[in-house]
Amino acid sequence: MNKTIHETEEEIIDEFSFFESWQDKYEYIIELGKKLKDFPEDKRTEDNKVKGCQSSVWVVTRDEDGKIYFKADSDSTIVKGLIALLIRVLNGRTPEEILSSELGFIDKTGLKQHLAQTRANGLAAMIKQMKMYALAYKTKYESSK
Repeated sequence: MNKTIHETEEEIIDEFSFFESWQDKYEYIIELGKKLKDFPEDKRTEDNKVKGCQSSVWVVTRDEDGKIYFKADSDSTIVKGLIALLIRVLNGRTPEEILSSELGFIDKTGLKQHLAQTRANGLAAMIKQMKMYALAYKTKYESSK
């Protein structure tokens, strides 16, 4: 059985609690980013770029059986790790699940408080983009019924 968004978020909160310092947490985030699957070079386009990020971030999606799958990359190691966390929580979910997710792990891990303002704005932009994709798929599904 697949984990719920909430269960995945709880796992992340637990993982972050193992680290004592924010330096260790940042290193962990960078490691997560390194594990992202290769991003196709031809998808690094303006259309796939997340607006509102200081770093370059590209996100593409595909849908399969009513669920959305994300692929992403960034030119920043920290941002790449942040998008990896979002993908871990939101990948393989229905549009409704993504749209209703509150992503409370961002506050509960302390990420929100420890990110520079520009990074926090970028994180919000990535979340917004992922939710916009979910909304587009939801609309597409509903209009095809």
